[in-house]
Amino acid sequence: METKKEIVAEPKTAVASRTPSDLIALAMSEKADLEKLSALLTLQERWEANEAKKEYHRAMSAFKSEEVVVTKDKTNKQYSSKYCSLQNLINTVTPVLSKYGLSASWDILQEGLIKVTCKITHVNGHSECASMSSEPDTSGAKNKIQQIKSTITYLKSVTFESICGLAATDANLSDDGNGSSGTPAEQMATEEELFKLTEWINSTGSNEKKLFDILKVKSKNELTKSKYEQAMTMLKAKDEAKKKKDAESKKAEGK
Repeated sequence: METKKEIVAEPKTAVASRTPSDLIALAMSEKADLEKLSALLTLQERWEANEAKKEYHRAMSAFKSEEVVVTKDKTNKQYSSKYCSLQNLINTVTPVLSKYGLSASWDILQEGLIKVTCKITHVNGHSECASMSSEPDTSGAKNKIQQIKSTITYLKSVTFESICGLAATDANLSDDGNGSSGTPAEQMATEEELFKLTEWINSTGSNEKKLFDILKVKSKNELTKSKYEQAMTMLKAKDEAKKKKDAESKKAEGK
């Protein structure tokens, strides 16, 4: 008697759960050709990169859920103001980054302008960067090397805050309270404030470029807290004027 061989289909969920590594192992057991193996290796590289990116964002999300408090540890005698040194900023934040498998590093490039790039890397390999450029800090009686060092210190602080998503409150400058322009350190508007500003610009139908021209900034990323407050005051005044005009129009129509 001829026996029939029963073929049992593999559940779809099992196939879907296979990783590229599983498929490579299966292909090798079936003596697949080099072209197929090469395609599977490329697929594996993409899959691993995507998984590493997911892990990075999970780690950054967990990091940002921490309450990181950076204190002002230095005093600028010239302006009688407190500021946070780069050393204090890094020493405060690094242990929290490390807790989630994250680390920071900087790349410095000087071709006329000084460009500093801060890179945050996860243990699984994925990294993301924030860059900023500036001219050497010629304020005060600095020699050329000190001018470069001052700018690098400032840019390290700013890019580190940016990529970490830190609000620039207690930690915004590191070069003795002076930015590359030689002016006293001033706290920058937070991401939340910039988002709120954008909402007000849109809701009042305001021209963003004209607003920034009045504030003498090129973009919202250059807004200090004081300029942010000026912008909000102007937008709220415009909104109040519009509401008043609308109310008067309705009143006139009702007569």
